Amino acid sequence: MSVRVYIQSVVCACSMAAIPAQADSGSLQDVLDPQNPLPKATIYTAKEIITMNPDQPKATAVAVVGDRILAVGSLDQLQQAAGDQPIKVDETFADKVIVPGFIAQHDHPLLSALTMTSHIISIEDWVLPGGTIPAAKSAAEYMERLKAVHSEMKQPDALLLTWGYHHYFHGDMSREMLDKVSDTRPIVVWHRSAHEFYLNTKALELIGLDEAFVSAMPEAAKKQADLKKGHFYEAGMFAILPKLMPVMVTPERFQQGLELTRDYFHANGVTLGCEPGGLFSKKLQDAQNAVFSRPETPFRYYFIPDGKSLYAMYPDTTITETEKILNWGQGMTSMVPKQIKLFADGAVYSQLMQVREPYLDGHHGEWIMPPKDFANAFRIYWNAGYQIHIHVTGDKGVDMVLDNLEANMRRFPRYDHRTVLVHFSLSQKDQIERIKRLGAIVSGNPYYVTMLADKYSEKGLGAERADNMVRMGDVERAGISYSYHSDMPMAPSQPLFLMDCAVNRKTVSGRVAGENQRNTREGALRAVTLEAAFSLGMEKEVGSIVSGKLANFTVLEDNPVTCAAEKIKSIPVWGTVHEGRVLPVPKAKDTKQAASGPSANEATLKVLQLHAEHDGCSHGGDICTLNHLIGKAMFPDE
Repeated sequence: MSVRVYIQSVVCACSMAAIPAQADSGSLQDVLDPQNPLPKATIYTAKEIITMNPDQPKATAVAVVGDRILAVGSLDQLQQAAGDQPIKVDETFADKVIVPGFIAQHDHPLLSALTMTSHIISIEDWVLPGGTIPAAKSAAEYMERLKAVHSEMKQPDALLLTWGYHHYFHGDMSREMLDKVSDTRPIVVWHRSAHEFYLNTKALELIGLDEAFVSAMPEAAKKQADLKKGHFYEAGMFAILPKLMPVMVTPERFQQGLELTRDYFHANGVTLGCEPGGLFSKKLQDAQNAVFSRPETPFRYYFIPDGKSLYAMYPDTTITETEKILNWGQGMTSMVPKQIKLFADGAVYSQLMQVREPYLDGHHGEWIMPPKDFANAFRIYWNAGYQIHIHVTGDKGVDMVLDNLEANMRRFPRYDHRTVLVHFSLSQKDQIERIKRLGAIVSGNPYYVTMLADKYSEKGLGAERADNMVRMGDVERAGISYSYHSDMPMAPSQPLFLMDCAVNRKTVSGRVAGENQRNTREGALRAVTLEAAFSLGMEKEVGSIVSGKLANFTVLEDNPVTCAAEKIKSIPVWGTVHEGRVLPVPKAKDTKQAASGPSANEATLKVLQLHAEHDGCSHGGDICTLNHLIGKAMFPDE
């Protein structure tokens, strides 16, 4: 048993003592000031409570005082222990299952807000707080849906922005095709990868994109721009963002998108969220705070600074500048102190991971941070005692990260450093032992297997590497702490769905990829609760239902540990309890996407096989980098 689990066990074993029973010599009330009586405790009963406490894994009642958990047990036990103390029994959850509040460990509110305010026409159904947007499964269906959106829009010259198109599934796209939908309405098609745009003639005219502008682009951008086709991707896309963003994004639209993102998180049972490595922008942070910091927000949201940008801007005063932004949060948002995000290799969806063995087609991966810069930044933050979260995707990238970790441990040993390997798409079995030995932990995205294993078996990686992506089974058997994340909007920020992906590892074709890499049910639930909290250094406050912790619960209609494995992702979320506040999820309406306004989305796939360069530096097609560049286009003076 680890020291962490042992300490938790000792503390939790005393939970019933938190409500002292009445003794012969008098009750607890006798020793209290009559002018300051005990606050009333509320005892919530449930069909089952999964606590994530190894000494008391299950219960049927939990007592809450204010925003904290007082005690856990059965109703009889808690009532007996309370004696004559003021209590209230609440049976709202009597037929529900309570689990620790879900934690969304790694998402991007900026991109989520922008995609959520577009018309979604995608390859999958999108299950949203307001209903489900059905998939477009063919090129013909996509164009039919696009024409329907156009015809339903009331303002004839209003911008039609749609997100979710993918050429693998929806066929070719061009300026000419969009002009046939409408030559009077500006139409912008945003690729599912979020790295490409197609514009019709009216949209090009609206933002002033012509031959003269394209000719003045940097050479790398011109190579990835086709004005005749209306297609701008990667460096070409980044070059037009300053012109496109004012049309795509208004303050009202951005706020509405953040509100939709907030409601989406709540609908999926999230009680705590985090963005590691968001844009280094005070204006963007203030805009996000305007929605997420409100006292009625159903979760707390944390931000981990972007060490890549901070080191690049302030190589000699990196730590001083990092500490200056710690007060950027307010209300329900906070910057996390002594934690930082760095970047190793390129994006999974672009197949720009750095790999030990070559890709099948001979292309190569990319470094997001050059290894020398990475090593310098890692050493600076390591010396300052920071917990370092690292975007790393390929097995060669994992080698580079572990080499730096080992060198710094040898030079300046640290206890409980919790260096986090984030994404962890491609690794090898020999690296698992090294991760454990060095004390690193893993935050994996199990959705990679679901969406990518079939195609990557055929293209790029081959069957063996593709089927063993996100090898969390090996991680679990080695006893390494692991958590899940979605990287929303690249995958749904739905903890139950991520659990389903990790437990079943079923691909889009229905086959099981890497059966030996499946996680246990208990391990999967820990990965979105206690271990997610541990990865953020917050396990003393959240992640399990234990006396003294914050009263953060997710309330479900079934038990994800005991239900049929294939039903995990379909378990309805009743709502949450957040720091003692009971917050039911509003009932979804049977709605279809409205053409006159935004539709919420959660975003998923990024199957992209392009090599990208921007300003002469390869960025590896990474969604975090895209998040930065779009943010800079929105706030150009920072």
